[in-house]
Amino acid sequence: MEFLTKYCLPILTALLLILFYLQLPDLRRCATDDAGRERFRLGRADALIMAVISLLYAAAAFYRLGNTESPQTFVNMEGRSAEIELDPKSGGAVRLMIFEGVGIGEYSVTCTQDGGRTWHEVVKIEQSHADVLKWHEIALCADVSGGTIAISGTGNVWLGEVVALDAGGDVIPAKSSAPGLCDEQSLCPDRQTFMNSTYFDEIYHARTAWEHMNNVYPYEITHPPLGKLIISIGIAIFGMTPFGWRFSGTFFGVLMLPVMYVFAKKLFGGRAVPTACMLVFASDFMHYVQTRIATIDTYAVFFILQMYLFMYLFVSGGKWRDLALSGIFFGIGAASKWTCLYAGAGLAVIWLIWVLVQTGRGNMDMKKFWKLAGFCLIFFVLIPCVIYYLSYYPYGRARNAAIFSRDYLRIVLDNQTYMFNYHSGVTAEHPYSSRWYQWILDIRPILYYLEYFDDGTHSSFGAFVNPALCWGGLLSLFVLIYMALFRRDKRAGFLLIAYFAQLIPWMFITRITFEYHYFPCAAFLVLTVGYVFNLMRQNEKHWELYVSGFTALSMALFVLFYPALSGRPVAANGLLSWLPTWPF
Repeated sequence: MEFLTKYCLPILTALLLILFYLQLPDLRRCATDDAGRERFRLGRADALIMAVISLLYAAAAFYRLGNTESPQTFVNMEGRSAEIELDPKSGGAVRLMIFEGVGIGEYSVTCTQDGGRTWHEVVKIEQSHADVLKWHEIALCADVSGGTIAISGTGNVWLGEVVALDAGGDVIPAKSSAPGLCDEQSLCPDRQTFMNSTYFDEIYHARTAWEHMNNVYPYEITHPPLGKLIISIGIAIFGMTPFGWRFSGTFFGVLMLPVMYVFAKKLFGGRAVPTACMLVFASDFMHYVQTRIATIDTYAVFFILQMYLFMYLFVSGGKWRDLALSGIFFGIGAASKWTCLYAGAGLAVIWLIWVLVQTGRGNMDMKKFWKLAGFCLIFFVLIPCVIYYLSYYPYGRARNAAIFSRDYLRIVLDNQTYMFNYHSGVTAEHPYSSRWYQWILDIRPILYYLEYFDDGTHSSFGAFVNPALCWGGLLSLFVLIYMALFRRDKRAGFLLIAYFAQLIPWMFITRITFEYHYFPCAAFLVLTVGYVFNLMRQNEKHWELYVSGFTALSMALFVLFYPALSGRPVAANGLLSWLPTWPF
């Protein structure tokens, strides 16, 4: 029974995927180009499909994304002491709930019950970089009945709220000498959770977004600024709340779905295959989890999809404006995260192959080549450099450096050196780190959150790829390799370059890496699976049944693993621990 519980579902999934790929037609007879360009044009039916799926996904993605209310006023405690007067009619305070803002330092809590004649130290708290934008529970060494509590800070420590609680967990009414320190007492939670506090790298990126908005030079400068600026848009709309700092990423996650549909439409035509691709992407674990955390990977993947979509439009007979848009999205992506540079290298390979093919066909002379090369220098070098340079505006503003000043230029150049040295010299370890060869088999998810409850249940979620997509996509890659090498299929070659441009660089990186670094590859795995769907459509009578079955399997696994993707409390069971390395 234990064997069936733990291994029945993964074995069944693997068998279903093998059965699916056994239905592939004879690849030697498959067409490598689809006739009838009308099938590749977007219409009203396509718009309706995209709208319906996007809205349904958005409902699931924004559900329990995070609290919409959180302390909004922060007090800088550097070299400052604030007194908090407790209601003398209430019970004694046995613990404090403190919402810590940005900054690193220390603060101490003292109390007096004789009008300030005698002060007793209650506790000292160190606030590290990992403690920002979180609720922390502080146990007091003794009951503090009535009187006054004082908090003194050293270092650049910001506090959002201080709440005193009695033994029953009730809030003790209080007022503070520092405006904003005790003005949002009703927001105090029972405990720290992902719904009310930061988790994983949100401690860096949500914080940086707040610092950009408040003209503070950022603490985290290991990535370009644009991704954090996009995060700040959600904060500007919904406040400095978990929902606010996660909104932009989730919204971009929703936008990825119609982009995927359009990409599949332009690659394969029709509506069935693009719809299946969109649903497979919507039910991918990595896509769901990674776009709901306030980090910058979402924006990198979104812009990578856009730059490859427009490059495909160009090389498949499009106009130079498509090439220009590809370059612009490359620039925006690079200003969000350096991993987009890997994607840029893939674009360069595709462009070079296209130029060589056009030259071989007599469609490219030297005059046209130099004109095209100059065009690309503008849109893939000059404009991206301008976008990248301007994205550092918050850094310059915090240092009072004008955009076109020498000081601003020095800030930008120094940060490039710092980022390179940082990423090349990372020696940290992590219990959920993994290597590229583990990503392609879904061996080691990264656990973002884990909390145990008294009733025996637990709440957790992590980032990894839906097994149907991960394992099925891996099989699809072999199909594409055959079609590219032996059938000279341009679409297969294009998708292979797009996929391996994101993966190959990680094979040579020795620093700590995680499963979420596979996110860009996972997006292109969807299109490789779509390529197989298209082959079946061309040569198989019952292709709709097989494509629908694959899509249904992907969606069913999403439903099964939803607790491990959303933090929904569940009892421990073997259904979600398919491999010994899966921490659910």
